[in-house]
Amino acid sequence: MDIEAWVWWLIGAVGLGIPLVLTAMPEFGMFAVGAVAAAIVAALGGGVVAQVLVFVLVSVALIAVVRPIAARHRTGRTGHASGIDALKGRQAVVLERVDGSGGRIKLAGEVWSARTLDSDQSFEPGRQVDVVDIDGATAVVM
Repeated sequence: MDIEAWVWWLIGAVGLGIPLVLTAMPEFGMFAVGAVAAAIVAALGGGVVAQVLVFVLVSVALIAVVRPIAARHRTGRTGHASGIDALKGRQAVVLERVDGSGGRIKLAGEVWSARTLDSDQSFEPGRQVDVVDIDGATAVVM
């Protein structure tokens, strides 16, 4: 019984798909796609060297391109700050005198309670301040 090369490549692709499912390692899936590409080359009449080259090139290309993208998505960082983190580093306008014990600022279109980072410092109304932290519902400014 003589099995054609493209069938062997498909068997290899399935064989690489099993560890992908069991271990959730995407690299096995990329190798499986490389094996499918090699099976297509074999079915079109490509030689053994062409099949192996296609398998290696497709697998390496997928690992080089897809793996960094998957790693970025795995960390869950979108690159955009949201919520309280988006307010840190922004500028605000003092509405009521701000010192170490309190005051009011306008931050991102909303009125916030605020206090200074340095308790000896104070800012008068109309002055621009930088928000360095958010402590509960109070902006810490300097």
